[in-house]
Amino acid sequence: MTDKTTAELASYAIEADHVVAGVKILALGDAVPRYELTVPSLGKATDAMLDHLRDKLAHQVPLIIGAASHEEAANAREQFFLLAKKTVVEEMGALGSDTIAGLLVQRMLGMGTLDILMADGNIEELVINGPRVPIMLYHRKHGWCKTTLLLSDEAILNLSSQIGRKTGYDINSLHPIMDAHLLTGDRVAATMQPVSSFGNTITIRRFARSPWTVVSLLVNKTLTVPVVALLWLAMQYELNIIVAGGTASGKTSMLSALGIFIPPNQRVITIEDTREIALPAALQGNWVALTTRNANPEGQGEISMLHLMVASLRMRPDRIIVGEVRRKEQAETMFEAMHTGHSVYSTMHADTVRQVKRRLIEPPIAIPAVELEALHLVLIQYRDRRRGNRRTLELAEILTGGDEAGTGLEINYLYRWLPRDDVVEKVNDSIRLVEELNLHTGMTPRDIAKDLRDKESILQWMVDKGYADIAVVGSIIQAYYADADRIVALSRTGGRWQGG
Repeated sequence: MTDKTTAELASYAIEADHVVAGVKILALGDAVPRYELTVPSLGKATDAMLDHLRDKLAHQVPLIIGAASHEEAANAREQFFLLAKKTVVEEMGALGSDTIAGLLVQRMLGMGTLDILMADGNIEELVINGPRVPIMLYHRKHGWCKTTLLLSDEAILNLSSQIGRKTGYDINSLHPIMDAHLLTGDRVAATMQPVSSFGNTITIRRFARSPWTVVSLLVNKTLTVPVVALLWLAMQYELNIIVAGGTASGKTSMLSALGIFIPPNQRVITIEDTREIALPAALQGNWVALTTRNANPEGQGEISMLHLMVASLRMRPDRIIVGEVRRKEQAETMFEAMHTGHSVYSTMHADTVRQVKRRLIEPPIAIPAVELEALHLVLIQYRDRRRGNRRTLELAEILTGGDEAGTGLEINYLYRWLPRDDVVEKVNDSIRLVEELNLHTGMTPRDIAKDLRDKESILQWMVDKGYADIAVVGSIIQAYYADADRIVALSRTGGRWQGG
């Protein structure tokens, strides 16, 4: 029961490895809510038996760890759970065997209680700022929250070392910084003293287990139906797009969601530091996913983003999706790909369309303005920390022509988000997109307007019907490319999608 100064913001259950835990988020009158995790409590005798079972099962662990993929790791955990449950039943009986076996799995193969936290789909970031300091997390709906969990300096170091061993990295006094990725795709950044003055730290960025789609982004009001329809048109007809924004603004999620609009008869190459892009089944038969590799402790074996971008151009791609462009050489290769007839989509850090332009044409990247003409659209993502949501801030097209700075480029803003009213307004009609489509397809402005209306109808229909899963959305888009009239008619009559 809460007192008068305490308000319950949320209450729900989560499950990890067959262990069910309760979550309560409480407002205590402080700036930061409290995230209370209630895990099954074990008596002293049961806890002692758990240690005994760990010793008994320890020799079995090396047989199933070292999985090369998330799927293999998940299968290994389930196999070990069944083995642990069998042992628990033999030693203690069947009562509560699922929970005890699950706790054994987490303690022996995972990160202990942190595994339960990471099973909460609302968590985006989990941070351990030092010893004897409550673990903090970023909740999708409630922002930063303070947990009641604390770890010792030794426990944090052991956890960092454990993650390092599983991912092929060392963290020690000689190498006190670790940047690694778990098989789930979660990114881990760890530091040791004296680099971090207050003690050892760990930051885990949790990636969504279910891929975002344009429909789920529409439901969340990240952007609007007319904006998505325009982006769909641009993706369909191979226009080049950069998605920019600040840290954790949803750039990669947006890029991945837009990939669903690539026609199924196209060859796709994705280039990333970590596998995050998710494409529908229709594209997976002709999709090559490339990921970078860090150098080993001896400084050998690095495969950089630039290496992969150059290699991808020899694979006859129709579309190239680049996780993020950071350096001059990467940008040069990306624009070279655009100019040689490849459709390229990427992300970069910038807060506005104008900043994107400046970052690309000014040092250190310094791409010539004439090269930048290959870029058609820029989409800006924004993370509203105060409200705890993400919005598409700006959508603009790059016009060739000339401006006061003499760069030969102008920005035509198409849509802009108004934070006061939380709405997206149309700023200008498209100029370049209309010109490009007319030049390459013969579509007139009237044809384009009709096509956009058809796409808006389909998108709104998917939102109304709750078709947000990537498999369902992907099958509808694939069917649209096979028979557009049928899908448009189905959307206008409000019919039910039968998956074919």
